[in-house]
Amino acid sequence: MAIKDTPEQWQVTATTTPFRGNKTSVRTDDVVMPDGTVVKRDYQVHPGSVAVLALDGEGRVLVLRQYRHPVRQKLWEIPAGLLDVPGENPLHAAQRELYEEAHVKAEDWRVLSDVYTTPGGCDEAVRIFLARDLSEAEGDRFEVSEEEADMELARVPLDELVQGVLAGDLHNTCLVVGVLSAVAARGGEGFDALRPAEAPWPARPFVA
Repeated sequence: MAIKDTPEQWQVTATTTPFRGNKTSVRTDDVVMPDGTVVKRDYQVHPGSVAVLALDGEGRVLVLRQYRHPVRQKLWEIPAGLLDVPGENPLHAAQRELYEEAHVKAEDWRVLSDVYTTPGGCDEAVRIFLARDLSEAEGDRFEVSEEEADMELARVPLDELVQGVLAGDLHNTCLVVGVLSAVAARGGEGFDALRPAEAPWPARPFVA
């Protein structure tokens, strides 16, 4: 048997949306279980996200430190953002986020990993890209606000970030998955063997 996630849809007999927010909402589905019983499942409906592990020529990753109110911590993260437009090309969104958050552009893009962040309670899907051949972006810097106005930027060696993950010092999902995936790719067939940037993404279909 191949170890591979597969699509499946159990019968839903009723759906309500008790909360609608600015970007996400909460949905309650009545789901038929295999034994025929019906149970309620509450989950957050999310548009999806992209994240970028930007790796420079010295083996350093571009990271940022930002306050995250739900967990009451400042977390080290990689550039990331929402897929604000339905059907938006995730590569274009990732390039935009790298520019807005770090004023950096990249010439080489690959898909590093696709993940569901919290599949037991949220349908958020994230595509994590590997970006290489970095350079300073042209034009004016993007004007940041709110939490992003307090954001710090740094370039940290990839192996140092891995040590931080394994030591329990770094917790952001995209950073953790991104750096561990990058090390696995580097030690395996190499970065050039990763999926192309426009690889299909069934979780969030898009127009190439």
